[in-house]
Amino acid sequence: MSALAAFLGAAFVVSVVNLYRWFAETQRHRRRLKGLSQRIHVNGIRGKSTVTRILAGMLREAGMATIAKSTGTAAAVIDRNGVDQPIYRPGPPTILEQLEIVEQHVTDDIDALIIECMALKPEYQQISERHMVRSTIGVLTNVREDHQDVMGETLPEIARSLLSTCPVNGILVTAEQNPDVTPVIEGVAKHLGTDVVYADPDAVTDADIAAFEYIAFKDNVAIGLTIASLLGIDREVAMRGMVAAAPDPGVLRMRDLVIGDKRVTWANLFAVNDRESMIVAMERLRPYWTDETTTVGILNNRADRERRAIQFADVAVRDLDFDRLVTFGAYEKLVTDRLIDNGFSTDAIINLGETRNPSVDEIIERMVLQAPSPHVLVVGFVNIHTHQAELMLDYFERVADPETSDAEQQAPAAEEIPEAEERSEGEQLPEGEQLPEGEQLPEGTRPPDVEEAPPAPTEVAA
Repeated sequence: MSALAAFLGAAFVVSVVNLYRWFAETQRHRRRLKGLSQRIHVNGIRGKSTVTRILAGMLREAGMATIAKSTGTAAAVIDRNGVDQPIYRPGPPTILEQLEIVEQHVTDDIDALIIECMALKPEYQQISERHMVRSTIGVLTNVREDHQDVMGETLPEIARSLLSTCPVNGILVTAEQNPDVTPVIEGVAKHLGTDVVYADPDAVTDADIAAFEYIAFKDNVAIGLTIASLLGIDREVAMRGMVAAAPDPGVLRMRDLVIGDKRVTWANLFAVNDRESMIVAMERLRPYWTDETTTVGILNNRADRERRAIQFADVAVRDLDFDRLVTFGAYEKLVTDRLIDNGFSTDAIINLGETRNPSVDEIIERMVLQAPSPHVLVVGFVNIHTHQAELMLDYFERVADPETSDAEQQAPAAEEIPEAEERSEGEQLPEGEQLPEGEQLPEGTRPPDVEEAPPAPTEVAA
């Protein structure tokens, strides 16, 4: 009995010590957050990384020392000077990364923190907001059909999931105006005592968009200008800061190349993984092809995205207009069979993914050099990372010759093409940890109550 008593006593002491450490760390985290005049949590299906970056640039231009964290094409902390500091992950990403960002980068002289939501599951989105960011301003960029396996099948269901990051007694800024979705937004915000402010893309001029060196979108810029107005930042200052902000590496840039005897226009839309955005994207590419163009679509499929692979095998045929379709990555037989079932010609399908494991020379030969026309428009979509995509991207960057001295061309202005997105699809709490007491999924339009509401935004001098 004495040994058991000693063991239980030691276990009790360890538990008390761990509990004290957790309490102390929580208090330190909250003190860091309270020292910030602005905390902005950016969520939505498309545009999160770009909005995070342009908001940070805007606040810096307004004289605020700002730290931002983006999880777009490559996860990075954007420091107070606007410089990307890459985030190195020894293992799978978890939402606890947000705590580490605050601990490592939010010092006493920092005024604002802008965090891009990295969670997919609503319960983890909620934890990120209620316990890690506690935003004064929330941003919902938009609601699109994506990640239905964890966010819900319909747009209202997806909206409700994304609103897990809606602030309490704060302000929610959104460019979403779908009448099927806005009642959900307003219902959740009302329950949490938060005001909804709609960003108006019509307030953004074509001249505003033309000022960006990459293809910017009015919805994203409108969100920035709306927040500038809320914070008392002059419009000219806001635009100057947004334009100066370094873009996410995944923003849309057109590249004109020469490969062999072919002129090649490359459109990297690997970040586009919902039907609506892909249709809009292809419409924007119409000016880039003529009767002498072969259009080649790359279905870039990851092994952990079977459902998405099937969806885009439908979209590629039913909604888009490609002369040839190439398969990269996983699910080649499944996707090929689906394309054929949808009426696409077997002879126009080129399998260059995991079943064949081709060299980069074979990829270029079959995808570009064997095209029947002098001009080839190559469009990659569905997912960001596969081995074949990385081989091709490296070739385009290092080997192919630019057609002109200005290799990066801008497409005509239009509504929306997203930058690359890399959420933490497998995000989780550390083994053994549970959801904090009282946390649960939002029900209907009534997310769970919160113990302490963050302060309302304060104004910033221009």
